[in-house]
Amino acid sequence: MIKLRYICLTAAAALIVTLSSCTSRPIAENPSAPVTSPQPTEAVSNNSHSSNSGKEKININTAILSELDKFEAKLGVPALSNKIQANRPYGSPEDLVTKKVVTQEQFNQIKDQVGVQEVVLTGEAKDIDYMSKLGLMKGHLLVAKELLDQNQPKQAEPHIGHPVEEIYVDVEDQLNERKVKEFKTTLVSLQDLVKSSAKDSKVKTSFASSMQAIDSAIAALPADQRSKPGFGLQVINELLDSANSEYGAAIADAKITAPIEYQDSRGFVFYANELYKGISSQVAQGDPEAHKAIDASFAELITVWPAAIPPAKAVKTPNDVTKLVKTIEENSQKVIDKSNTQA
Repeated sequence: MIKLRYICLTAAAALIVTLSSCTSRPIAENPSAPVTSPQPTEAVSNNSHSSNSGKEKININTAILSELDKFEAKLGVPALSNKIQANRPYGSPEDLVTKKVVTQEQFNQIKDQVGVQEVVLTGEAKDIDYMSKLGLMKGHLLVAKELLDQNQPKQAEPHIGHPVEEIYVDVEDQLNERKVKEFKTTLVSLQDLVKSSAKDSKVKTSFASSMQAIDSAIAALPADQRSKPGFGLQVINELLDSANSEYGAAIADAKITAPIEYQDSRGFVFYANELYKGISSQVAQGDPEAHKAIDASFAELITVWPAAIPPAKAVKTPNDVTKLVKTIEENSQKVIDKSNTQA
């Protein structure tokens, strides 16, 4: 799962999506294995991450499991994300076929999305990437809290583990650059308490500390930047993109076959909705029609996850969810484009 998106690059630089959401599967990557890849290119973005900007690329050498889940959902191959990770490093996208991770036919379906080149983010793109990854952490912990409140610590455990096991390392350099106090130990402490079935009071205290630490990290971005609709909508779209991938990986034959992916997508959508509520009045004032479409889509999207414990049958198909997410993205882009014109 936790499946930046659509980054505007200077000149003819490639576009990459750097996000995603984490998955329930254990990390099979060997951290000590050298990654053979081209020299990183620089991505500068001061505008948007719209799907109109170009095709997304996912670096199969560095992407977290939630990003790789996009391939798993598209191809319908169980545990593909883990298999991609386990066969790193890749010298070229075609190595997926050479190493027998996917067939040539499968590769042809995803080749336009596969990359091995690292993109160095700068400017607004870097800030959106930072905020989005912290948002994925929040989404994981929100659904974990629901499960803990329902006395389901075993189900909550993966969602507590993903922020520290998959996402923290991906945002650690930015945390250091922004002089954010280290909180990996706080997340590990919470994970250990849940695993050891510690007293509820201790878990609650540790959980509150973890959420506070993530909020403090988010606060490293200027408040006026976070409150801008153009910025917030791009972060929201990143979270929804990850949620969409996770939901697609969770469903098979109209049934929820991967509960953890279902729960991850729930957490990401619910936190994205929370973020939208914080900027909705500004969006409504600037573009009433776009707000109406976004608000209605969110209201319908929320119904897909009636509870943290998955229902017996999926409420909507992955295609239905994709349509709602695209509606939000398309109308978000109208707001972003208008704000860029007025700037």
